[in-house]
Amino acid sequence: MEDPRLKEGLGSGTSKDDDGRGKNVISHENEQTSVIMSTPRVATLDAFRGLTIVVMILVDHAGWAYPRIDHSPWNGCTLADFVMPFFLFIVGVSIALALKRVPNVKYAVKKIILRTLKLLFWGILLQGGYTRGLDDLSYGVDMKKIRWFGILQNSFGVLCRGLNRNYDNKAQIDKSRTRSFLDIHCLQMAMDRWICCICSLHGHNILSVKCGMRGHLGPACNAVGYVDRQVWGINHLYGKPVFSRLRACTLSSPDSGPFRKNAPNWCRAPFEPEGLLSSISAIISGTIGVHYGHVLIHFKGHGERLKQWVSMALVLLIVAVILHFTDAIPMNKQLYSFSYVCFTAGAAGIVFSGFYILIDVWGMRVPFLFLEWIGMNSMLVFVLAAHKIFTSFIKGWYFEDPDNNLVNWILQHVFSNVSKRVGALLYVIFVEITFWAVVSGILHRLGIYWKL
Repeated sequence: MEDPRLKEGLGSGTSKDDDGRGKNVISHENEQTSVIMSTPRVATLDAFRGLTIVVMILVDHAGWAYPRIDHSPWNGCTLADFVMPFFLFIVGVSIALALKRVPNVKYAVKKIILRTLKLLFWGILLQGGYTRGLDDLSYGVDMKKIRWFGILQNSFGVLCRGLNRNYDNKAQIDKSRTRSFLDIHCLQMAMDRWICCICSLHGHNILSVKCGMRGHLGPACNAVGYVDRQVWGINHLYGKPVFSRLRACTLSSPDSGPFRKNAPNWCRAPFEPEGLLSSISAIISGTIGVHYGHVLIHFKGHGERLKQWVSMALVLLIVAVILHFTDAIPMNKQLYSFSYVCFTAGAAGIVFSGFYILIDVWGMRVPFLFLEWIGMNSMLVFVLAAHKIFTSFIKGWYFEDPDNNLVNWILQHVFSNVSKRVGALLYVIFVEITFWAVVSGILHRLGIYWKL
């Protein structure tokens, strides 16, 4: 059975009455009073959201120790490559559940615009270069080099697509519009060469990359990078692309390491994995999530819902496997290729269906409570844990030497009998993830949630 709690959505706020039950408050522009609608919350969606945050923490904090779970250097799909499409899938499901209950279109538009602005703000603040990470406690960003795109900014297109679905009043995906996204994704551009400037302690190095070809899917001359360089400028792109871990760039591949002496110039160039063209393709991931949300709304039986979800997921997986292994369209997170979209969306559908069976059908909710708690406060954990804000705060308090802090003490004393790689993995699982699961549980008990 579905959990009788609140559904989280974009078009609703949350309040509590005297007996502690959550209610959605929707204000109508032409009315003096508010319409309060009690709505159930789907525990599966919270657990899936929590799982995505947990995987993000794991790969971001332990990926350096285990490159096989870190982002694939180019073609292929690893554990880290599932985070972004899973996040967009969840946004799509949430949009469908929220906008279905909003009777006032103007109110929905207002809420979506407001949430979009908040996501853009937090995305630029967290991933624009304002903070330096654990190794550098300073802050501030040069506006000439600020990074405009990131994981939160990518949800902008999904929100717009969700608003369009609200006007559409259709339960199935609009195939004609989906095809238009694929046409844009298959865009091919010709270029002779491009130039980048790499700054170092020894001055500036001007590097030139020669192309002179069409439809190239390699790191050097693909249309995704070309469009971002032309639109945003090379200084505003991500400065540490994962393709620098390719064997053509370093002997340490698939791990990071020093560049080869004869490494191609593009190994040192910036690249934006959440750029303009890849964001257009990413809309498909959110649109598939919208479809799953509509199935949840319009089909009342467990069997009918699962038949719709699983069948679509299997079709997507089959299409992705065929495209990838025939080399027609390889899976590639950096380009957000169509095969990658299909594979990750199909995997999201399978995981979502599995959670639905375990939690909502079989009632096995207790083992997944920690995921639900994290999922209900996902924005808080995303900001403080996934982006290492809280860890940086703790490391900022030290005794005499910056290395004498609580984080390093735990790594050196609690996990001292294992290798550095295993210690890093155990620290992430048993310290960071466990800590945020407990904090999220306490906040849930107190009824405190951070929502945009």
